[in-house]
Amino acid sequence: MHLLTVCLSLPDSIISWHRLQNFFHIFRKDGGYIFSSYRHQDIILVPGGIMIKDADVVIVGTGAAGLFCALHFPENVKILMITKDAVDRSDSFLAQGGMCMLRDEEDYDKYFEDTMKAGHYENNKKSVEIMIKSSQKIASELIRYGVEFEKDGGEFMFTREGGHSMPRILFHEDITGKEITSNLLKNALKRDNIEILEYTSMLDIICDKDNTCCGIVMSDKDGNISLARSLYTVFACGGLGGLYKHSTNFRHITGDALAIAYKHNIEIEHIDYIQIHPTTLYSEKPGRRFLISESVRGEGAVLLNKNKERFCNELKPRDIVTAEIRKQMEKDGMPYVWLSMENIPEEEIKSHFPNILEQCLKEGYDPVKECIPVVPAQHYFMGGIKVDSDSRTSMLRLYAVGETSCNGVHGRNRLASNSLLESMVFAERAAESVQRDIASARSTYNLLDDKDFAKLADLSQYNDIDTLCLEYKKRVLDEIEKERKRHE
Repeated sequence: MHLLTVCLSLPDSIISWHRLQNFFHIFRKDGGYIFSSYRHQDIILVPGGIMIKDADVVIVGTGAAGLFCALHFPENVKILMITKDAVDRSDSFLAQGGMCMLRDEEDYDKYFEDTMKAGHYENNKKSVEIMIKSSQKIASELIRYGVEFEKDGGEFMFTREGGHSMPRILFHEDITGKEITSNLLKNALKRDNIEILEYTSMLDIICDKDNTCCGIVMSDKDGNISLARSLYTVFACGGLGGLYKHSTNFRHITGDALAIAYKHNIEIEHIDYIQIHPTTLYSEKPGRRFLISESVRGEGAVLLNKNKERFCNELKPRDIVTAEIRKQMEKDGMPYVWLSMENIPEEEIKSHFPNILEQCLKEGYDPVKECIPVVPAQHYFMGGIKVDSDSRTSMLRLYAVGETSCNGVHGRNRLASNSLLESMVFAERAAESVQRDIASARSTYNLLDDKDFAKLADLSQYNDIDTLCLEYKKRVLDEIEKERKRHE
């Protein structure tokens, strides 16, 4: 058990600990602090009852990008990961279709062109090249982590989605994201140097006088404030779908990192590049929209109007198909269009798309026997915190990976199934970049002592967390609208 250092002036404070399965809890009687984590590391309580946790690297988010980044540090690097909700409620778990991989050298030019074309040629060519050339390595690493992609006779099976000139997408049934992310999580939980805090939100970053990121302000689900002090911080917070009424994203993913970036004048790029997915299952129920994977159309499903007539090319890029669906909905006077899977063999539906089949049945539709209603919904964010090819932001010692970041790979519109690949390629590059610098950082960068660090955080800003979160949401939505109008 690691050392717990207590520096309290409060005589009636009570510290107790116990383990329950993999969890470690710290209870503070008078302040109400309850910390739930998958590992215990050194914790410091300074006068005033503020908890400070120390780590070499703080990673905000436990999706594929955050976990892949954490796993690429050696075990002598102390990692603290936090997640706003349960550890398995990141959008990475929801990804259905799959992960792109370069088939062979002959496929490179086609894959590059498909990505550029989908992005309206606004993509960063260097980032696209890095992603594609790294894809086979990433796939091999995932397999070592226990990920099982579908195979036929020992050879990978590939599916095709909209915007792709050929099948090049690895998949696991229709739950590829869950297969990848759950295995990354299993491996992370085996590491003694990785601690994960659930139900813990980032409220802000902490910057020193040189405008260098040196930690974050956190709150638990009860609103209790604590601090994390680190040499490096990595944003892996996901997108912003929770800001939209209709989205495939979890509701708690609301673009907090973007608001914090604006607050600290960190560069942001293309915040109005919001991707709408053409096909989500139509429902009048509140909450997250259920995605009908693009690979369903890649395997032969077609879109039909109210008269059950086909009206578009289903394998065009997402923004084009979305526009066609919206046009048809207006023409039909309907809140949805129909998706027919009659061209897909029943056994293929049951084996390749079992999760989609199950969800449709729950909603009262049997896609084996009938059409299902679909409607576009917000799905992905191509903009984000501007980063270089190593995922560095404009602030020293602050990195951003995954959907939170913008390295230019996707341009104006993301090519289907590039998201998981991109997130892991550049998460690994972030870890490698930190590794190159961390030894010198440990010797040259003097962390502030506990009292000064706590003062630097200016905790008076966080007396009303609910209002702060509303302000963050409003700031992001306002900036999106401002940028959208600028581009009109």
